[in-house]
This record gives sequence, C-alpha cells and structure tokens, in this order.
Amino acid sequence: MTGKDEYYNRAKQEGYRTRSAYKLKQLDDAAGLFGPGNTVVDLGAAPGGWLQVAAEAVGPSGTVIGVDFQRITALEADTVETIRGDMTDAATKQRLRERVGESGADVVISDMAPDMTGEYSVDHARSVHLARQALEVALELLPAGGDFAAKVFDGRDVDDLRADVDAEFEYVRTIHPDASRDASSELYLVGKHRITAPVAEDEELDAVVDDVGSEGDGVVKVDGYTLFVPGTETGDAVRIRVTDVKPNFGFAEVIGE
Repeated sequence: MTGKDEYYNRAKQEGYRTRSAYKLKQLDDAAGLFGPGNTVVDLGAAPGGWLQVAAEAVGPSGTVIGVDFQRITALEADTVETIRGDMTDAATKQRLRERVGESGADVVISDMAPDMTGEYSVDHARSVHLARQALEVALELLPAGGDFAAKVFDGRDVDDLRADVDAEFEYVRTIHPDASRDASSELYLVGKHRITAPVAEDEELDAVVDDVGSEGDGVVKVDGYTLFVPGTETGDAVRIRVTDVKPNFGFAEVIGE
C-alpha cells in the first residue's frame, strides 16, 4: 500500500475530510502547536480537515476560526466557525480581527497552496507569496508567545522567508510531515513563540535598574518588557547590551556605568 493510499484510507475511516489532516497532526506532534483552550486561526481552511484536527486538539474550551474564499461545509464541533472571504481583502481581514478579539490568537496555521501551473519556479514563487501573506496575518493576530505554521514549496526563496519568520519568533523549524506525498516538494515553516519585545539582541542602551528578581539579577523595564541584568542592584545606572530576547523577558549584560 502506498503512502497516499494509507493516509487517504485512514482519513475515510477516521472521518477526516482530507488526508492532509495527518500533516497537521504530525506538525503538532513535532512542534507542539496546540493546547487546550487555544484560539486557532486556519487560513485556506477548505474543505476543513485541518479545522477538525485543531478542534480536537484545543477541546471544548477552545476556538477554531477557518478562513477561505471557498465555502466550508459546517462541522459538527461547536468550537469551529468559518469566515468566507479572500485574505487579501481588507474586509475579510477586519472580520477576522473582530472575531479573534483583542486578546489575539494563540496559533495561526496555513495550508494555502497556489493553483498549480506545472512550471515549478512559478508555483514555488506563488507558494512563498501565500506563506508571506499568512505571516502578515499572523503578525497582526499573535501576541507574545504565539505560534505560526505555513506550507511552502521548497526552492530558492525559502531561505529568505525562513529568515523573516525567524526574526519574529524565538526560533523556527522546517518540518516535512510523513503524510506529505513522496513526490511533493512541500515543507512547513513553524515559528515558535512570537517575540514582540521593544529591544533586539546586541542592542545597547542606558538604563536604571528598577528592582531585583528572585534569582538575584537586576531588573530593567523597557516599555513594560523585562530585562534581567546579572550583577546589578536596584538604583544602578548602567549601560547594557541585550544578549537574549524571549517572548516575555530577556537578558542583558553591563558594558559600562
């Protein structure tokens, strides 16, 4: 039995609308995308296989919102709702922002693919364009700590796209799910833990230590963001270099006083 037959038959037997449901399951297993109660946005969600998987993963306390310009037949899960529209359209984006709410989404996922021309360079470029559109939506909707995953066809522009994802998240992974067809060039870029810090690694700034943390490191606040600075005490006026940036806090070292 071929890989295609295996996942196609499993989808039929287990009630998933598409064999690609197993790609998302494998992405979640590999990267830990979902948690109970999460709000998930699925871009290019038709016909709904990924919506089914996400709904199972987030459970009855979660919310899954699917967006596609094609109609998506209603799913049984009460936690799933859909928006019919084109993600390049401002009105669709506004409807999505309103539905997600001020707290934002926990995860944005995209399995969008271009209409295939048969010319690989064109199909690759179009897939990168779609992945960038998904990234733009993710950066609008994800607060600090949120996750992102998008499909792209492998090729010369993937490295630049990966670098752009890496700049916005704590780290990025490239994953080839086993459920992808053997002949497929598709891969998934997964950005983990969105960073919204007002500082960047290697940035230098003058600061005053506001407090001392539980581990004994000085605490500097930059627009509400916490930097831990070893070897400092409350009231110290220091010049620091940022050494590590994480979604909710970072680290810095003293380079002058």
